[in-house]
Amino acid sequence: MSMDEQNLDQAAGPNLMSIERKRNHSELFIEESKRLIMECEKASKRMQHNADKRLDQRVRDIRFLKKELEIKLEEIILEIESLIVLSNRVEKALEACQEPLRVTMVCLEERKKRSHREKQHDEVYGELLMEKEGIERTAALLHKLIEQIGEQIRLNRSAKYHIEKDLKEKFEAQGIDDCCALMTRHSLNNHQMASENAALPIMAVTPKEWENISDINLTKAEEQKANTLSLKALVESVLDQTASDMQFQFHATVTAFAVNIREIKDAKNKMEDHLSRIMTECNCQQRNMDELLQAIREKENFLSVAEARLSLRSQRPGKEQCHDPAQAMLLAEVQEHTSQINKMRTAVAQSEEKLRILVSCQVELKENIKIKANSLYIDEVVCTNIRRPVIIQNF
Repeated sequence: MSMDEQNLDQAAGPNLMSIERKRNHSELFIEESKRLIMECEKASKRMQHNADKRLDQRVRDIRFLKKELEIKLEEIILEIESLIVLSNRVEKALEACQEPLRVTMVCLEERKKRSHREKQHDEVYGELLMEKEGIERTAALLHKLIEQIGEQIRLNRSAKYHIEKDLKEKFEAQGIDDCCALMTRHSLNNHQMASENAALPIMAVTPKEWENISDINLTKAEEQKANTLSLKALVESVLDQTASDMQFQFHATVTAFAVNIREIKDAKNKMEDHLSRIMTECNCQQRNMDELLQAIREKENFLSVAEARLSLRSQRPGKEQCHDPAQAMLLAEVQEHTSQINKMRTAVAQSEEKLRILVSCQVELKENIKIKANSLYIDEVVCTNIRRPVIIQNF
């Protein structure tokens, strides 16, 4: 359009027909908007009413499951307390094994102080060993029971934890749903969370899955309650049997101690006789060694003279350094003295070895006699007296 035509249109004034159409369209849009607002408001009230009914039903469902969980929680707490009492009883039974075991170990340790020939597997040793093994088996069994009870307590506490967690979550969910049931558009107070949390959570579950979670927790708690009852019956049976077995073996060991005393006395008398003869032979061997040493000292004096002569003759003038008969005799004398000294030193070493063997026998006999006397004291005094006040009690 040219500039002249535009000037003509502006001079003609606004297009009233066009303006009228635009105004009519605006009025129609306003009417349609009002109808849309009314329909949306009715729909919102209807949906809010339905949501209120669903929320109320949800709260009743939560309250029902909460009641079931609270009952099961009380039951599992009682089972945990009863297991703690039972565990303390088993621990006391385990402590009651310590004194009999200590006495048995003291007897075994005291009897270890005897010589190697004394450390034979006699009847006393066999009974003490069976007694020790029996008490240790009992202690190991009781310790295992304590571990089993501890594990059952752990499982019960795990079930308790999941129930408590489920109850806590349901308490929070009930509070939220109660708030939702009471919430209106007038009570939002500029809350912006509604629009932000409108989307479903990532870990959302179905109503059936939600109900199954609590059912699983209730079932696990019931299973642990049944396991607790079975464990209690087992512990009672073990406590009765172990006390009876320990009493029988303890009395059998006491009977075996008297047999070994006479044998210890006879062996001690024989060793004392051998000790007397060994000491006499030691004195003879010591005198023999002293005589050999004296002979070596005298021989070394002769060797010193011969070596001094050879040393002095080595200072002769060069032309006089000849291997004459005197030089040969001196060299032969040194060799002979050295050979005889070596033989006597060998004899001294042999005499020392024989004396060492005799002294070793003497020491061994003295030690054995001492151990025999100590063994007699151990069996007749120490072990008998230490075992007398020990009483195996029922657990």
